[in-house]
Amino acid sequence: MRLGYQLAVAQEKISYLQAVPERGVVNTVLVVDDSRAQRRILSSYLGRWGYEVFEADSGEMALDICASEKIDLIISDWMMPGISGLDFCRIFRSLGRDDYAYFILLTSKSEKAAVAEGLDVGADDFLTKPVSGDELLARIRAGERILRMQRELKEQNDLVSSTLSEISALYDSLDKDLVEARKLQQSLVKERFRSFGDAQVSLLLRPSGHVGGDLVGFFPINDTKIGVFSIDVSGHGVASALMTARLAAYLTGSTPDQNLAISTAIDGSYAPRSPAEVASSLNRLMLEEMDTDLYFTMILGHFDKRTGSFVMTQCGHPYPAIQHQDESVSYFGEGGLPVGLIPNAPYEDYEVKISKGERIILLSDGVTECPDGGEGMLGEEGFATMLNGYADLSGGAFFDTLLWDLNKYNNDRDFPDDISAVLIEYLK
Repeated sequence: MRLGYQLAVAQEKISYLQAVPERGVVNTVLVVDDSRAQRRILSSYLGRWGYEVFEADSGEMALDICASEKIDLIISDWMMPGISGLDFCRIFRSLGRDDYAYFILLTSKSEKAAVAEGLDVGADDFLTKPVSGDELLARIRAGERILRMQRELKEQNDLVSSTLSEISALYDSLDKDLVEARKLQQSLVKERFRSFGDAQVSLLLRPSGHVGGDLVGFFPINDTKIGVFSIDVSGHGVASALMTARLAAYLTGSTPDQNLAISTAIDGSYAPRSPAEVASSLNRLMLEEMDTDLYFTMILGHFDKRTGSFVMTQCGHPYPAIQHQDESVSYFGEGGLPVGLIPNAPYEDYEVKISKGERIILLSDGVTECPDGGEGMLGEEGFATMLNGYADLSGGAFFDTLLWDLNKYNNDRDFPDDISAVLIEYLK
C-alpha cells in the first residue's frame, strides 16, 4: 500500500515537471493588462509554474517596471487606455536592452493585417482571448526555445568577440616584435654597396613579410679578392630569419678569423677558402649540431678584381647570370645540392671569368619565380629580357629599376617570396 502511494506521488511529480518549462531561460514574466481579473488569471497560471510574476495595469506602469527589473517574457494586452500594447511593444523594443525578452500580445484581433502590424513593431507571438492554460504554456515553451537559442548565440558571439580581442592584442604585440625583428635582420646587411676600386658590389634584400629567409652579403678577403654569398633558407618567417642570423655570423664575423670562408696563411695573410669546402662544413654543422628541419640553398664565391675570375660553389641556388657589354645575358653553374639535407653531400668549385664592363648577378628564386598575375612566372629568359636597357644603370639604381620592373610584372601585388640579389660589377 505504501509502495503504491509512493509511486503515485512520484508520478505526480513527473507530470508536474513535464508541464513546467525548463528553468533558467525565463525566470521573470511581466503581465500587462488593464483588466485586474485577466491579470489574476494569467498570474495564477504563471505562479503555479514557478515564475516570478510582475503585474502592470497600463503601458506606463509596465515601462517603469522594465526600467527597474530584468524581465524575460512579457504578456501584454493589445487594447489598453493610454499606451496601447502595440505602442508599449514598440517603445520596449527601442530601449536597447542587453538581453532579448520574448513578447506575447493578447488580442481579440484575428485579421492578418493586425497580426502583421504586431510582428512589425517587435511582437514575437500572439494569444487570442480568452486564454487557456494549455495554449499559454505551449507559447511560453516556444518562447523558451527561442530565448535559449538567442542567449546561446549571444554567449557564443561574446566569446568570439572576446577571443578576437585577445587575438588582436596578441597580434599587435607580435607585430611590434616582428617590426623590430625586421630591423635586426636588415642590420645583418650592414652595407648595401661598396667600391673596391676595379670592382664594386651591391646588395638587394626585400623580405616578402616582416622577416624572411634570404640573406646576401660581401666581405673583403685581401687586396685582390672579394667574398660574396647569396642564401635562401627554406620556409618563411621567424625560424628562417633566425637561421639567416646564425649563417651571417659564420660568413661575415667581426674579423676575418671568424669567417669560415677565409683562411689564414702562416705569414698571417688572408686567402679565400674553397667555397665547396665551406659548403661541406656548413652542411655538417646543419646536420650534426643544429636541431632543425630547415635547409638552405646558397651561392658562395670570391671574385678576383685583377683577373675577373669568379670561383663559386652552387648549392641548389638559381643559376647566376652574366650581363655582357652588349646587354645580353648568359647563365652559368652546375646546380648542386642544398645545404642541410643530405649527409656528406658533394659540393664542387666552379670558375668563370668575366671581362671589364661585364657584371655577375646572383639572384634568389624569388626573382625568377616572380608571378605574372596569372599562372606564369618570370623565369630565366624573362629575367634576361628584363635586363635590356640596364646598361647605364649601376649599383642602387640597377636594383631600384629591377624592383620597379618586378612590381610591374607582378601587377603591383605583394611578392609571394623574398627578393634578394648580389651585383658584382667589373669596372672598365
